Amino acid sequence: MSENPPARVRFAPSPTGYLHVGGARTALFDWLFARKQNGVFILRIEDTDVERSSEEMTRGILDAMTWLGLKWDEGPYLQSAGFEQHREAVQNLLRSRNAYYCFCSPELLDSKRKEAAARKTDFKYDRTCLKLAPDDVKRRLESGERAAVRFKVPDGSVTFNDAVVGEVTVSSEMIEDFVLLRSNGQPTYHVSVVVDDISMRITHVIRGADHISNTPKQILLYRALGAPIPNFAHIPLILGPDKTRLSKRHGATSVMAYQEQGILPEAMRNFLALLGWSPGNDQEMFDDDELIRAFSLEGISRANAVFNPDKLAWFNAQYIAKLPFEKLIRYLKPEYIKAGLWRDSLEKEESEWFRFLIDVYRPRAKVLQDFPKLSRMFLIDRVEYDQAAVEKFLKDDTVRGYLKTLSDRLAALPEFTHESLEAAVRTLAEGLGIKPAILMNASRVALTGQAVAPGLFDVMMLLGGEKTVTRLRL
Repeated sequence: MSENPPARVRFAPSPTGYLHVGGARTALFDWLFARKQNGVFILRIEDTDVERSSEEMTRGILDAMTWLGLKWDEGPYLQSAGFEQHREAVQNLLRSRNAYYCFCSPELLDSKRKEAAARKTDFKYDRTCLKLAPDDVKRRLESGERAAVRFKVPDGSVTFNDAVVGEVTVSSEMIEDFVLLRSNGQPTYHVSVVVDDISMRITHVIRGADHISNTPKQILLYRALGAPIPNFAHIPLILGPDKTRLSKRHGATSVMAYQEQGILPEAMRNFLALLGWSPGNDQEMFDDDELIRAFSLEGISRANAVFNPDKLAWFNAQYIAKLPFEKLIRYLKPEYIKAGLWRDSLEKEESEWFRFLIDVYRPRAKVLQDFPKLSRMFLIDRVEYDQAAVEKFLKDDTVRGYLKTLSDRLAALPEFTHESLEAAVRTLAEGLGIKPAILMNASRVALTGQAVAPGLFDVMMLLGGEKTVTRLRL
């Protein structure tokens, strides 16, 4: 008995828009399944909508997939490159009498749709052209009359077992004879998808629940073409916090918008994985290897998922806190460049100091842009004072005198360490008969210009002895 072939899955976005959150979650599930099965993850760009597809959108999809870290094994294939193969499949269906020519004009079909609407019934093509005699069809084609090609839906029903929603049965009476080839010779979505899936030997079709209605038609095509039918898994929709379908009114839906907002791809993957899938326990933080090991189609919920931006922010903060410095710096460098704060020495002779700076701000940062924004004071020579902080903590000349005394004490220290700095501040406060907080708050504003900053002694260590002494002397 031969072994089952390796799993082959495809993510097939349409380049009529940028990759959105729902598509990214589908791509992630496809990728996880392929990795779990030691299978193949294929990227196919379904650019059959010629008028709305664009190279810009295709590039945007590829960039988003790359940013997410979802490396494909084959592709990207363009569906439009297979049009001749799709047309040949339609000819095979005509020869096997599973399809027929339809000469009905768009105007006639529109009129029939309006009549059905007036009767308050659903429109279904009435098979007018199926009744045409073969000689009549031949004559009309040879005279140059344009015709579409429709699939002849057989009697009975279509049943398939979906890995997520369970068994689905649809009566053939509910399926009209759908178009395979438009009158301009362009293949339609259904035939292109099925022919491509057959030629790419797709074993599992993992896609959004909005495709369930397409599945019976596509199963009929697999059967008519004599091809094995893949396994199907339809993922529930993603809703906004108000339980309506996720849209722009809920915030960003484009994946790359989250990159621009300072979200880490690791955080985005972890967050998306838990939108509609559960590992079966309370674990929330997963690295890629853990996700791959835990993932299964059985863990996908039938219920729609809810996109919670606060949860994404939480994941991002967690990953900012735990990501190795070597990885984090790759994401941070472009942000420091954009802020005009980057210098090459931060990767060379100042690398240890920069690592310390980043570690100091990890607990305070929620997005990548927070790092240059919050640490700016350490990368410029002048102090940019917040006047409200100055008014509150540095207005009194007596306090300024305390800071001058503190600067002299620090300049005389034999070593510049957390311990020696804290001891100097507390000893001076005790000697002056004041609370240490008075010295510490004033020092923080003098050194950083801000009332809120990291711990005072971390600030002093980051500035170094010379800058600390100079800034305290105001």
